[in-house]
Amino acid sequence: MLIHPTLDQLRALRLGGMAKALEEQLATEDAATLSFEDRLALLVDREALERQNRRQRTRLRKAKLRHGNACIEDIDFRAARSLDKSLVLSLASCEWLARHRNLLLTGPTGVGKTYLGCAFAQKACREGYTVLYRRLPRLFEELRLAHADGRYPKLMASLAKTDLLVLDDWGLTPINDADRRELLELLEDRHELRSTLVTSQLPVDQWHEAIGHPTLADAILDRLVHNAYRIELRGDSMRRRTASAAGLTAPEENTKSQVGAPGGDGGS
Repeated sequence: MLIHPTLDQLRALRLGGMAKALEEQLATEDAATLSFEDRLALLVDREALERQNRRQRTRLRKAKLRHGNACIEDIDFRAARSLDKSLVLSLASCEWLARHRNLLLTGPTGVGKTYLGCAFAQKACREGYTVLYRRLPRLFEELRLAHADGRYPKLMASLAKTDLLVLDDWGLTPINDADRRELLELLEDRHELRSTLVTSQLPVDQWHEAIGHPTLADAILDRLVHNAYRIELRGDSMRRRTASAAGLTAPEENTKSQVGAPGGDGGS
């Protein structure tokens, strides 16, 4: 029997996983000892795995994570941050995403907030959630451009339905009145329907002042903070630590992590 036409048909039907598995079976003598049903099951399983991996790669590409290689398994728990491994692994289960909770990561520059946020986001992609990473100043620019060229409704709809929206550098630049209203609209669309992960150099108790408008700040934080987990990192810059290891500087290391569950006071 000529097998090449069958392989060509499988690829034409976009069943590349089955085609690869069939080629591997033909090259393995042990495959001949299996029943037809067992060999077919192996082909189907391979195709399902290939499609799952392809969807995962697509989610990761569309997420546009700043640290695309960040993952939970590579987090350095030995660094002097007192980062609770059991807590991180608990959040890595993505139950907080299933419950539409938020996650707030705060701490000084260089302490690892963005990497940690990207690691959680990468795990979310692996678990089948859609993710989008944006620096908050850049997101405001995108929204202004979308208003100008007519893409605003489509962009807002896309942001609203993304399972996990990562907003990096919260409070890094001043927020004007238009930005405040855009942010409120976005968080209102996502409130208790999707999850938002925020990283910021500012402690949470300074966010109200940073937003700048008391009424809008109340509304924004009500939709973001009160159903959020919090991780507060304190201490020296991880970048400075790396430089120290290279003999460029000699920082003092004194970092700890504080964590609070949604509605709690921990980490504020």
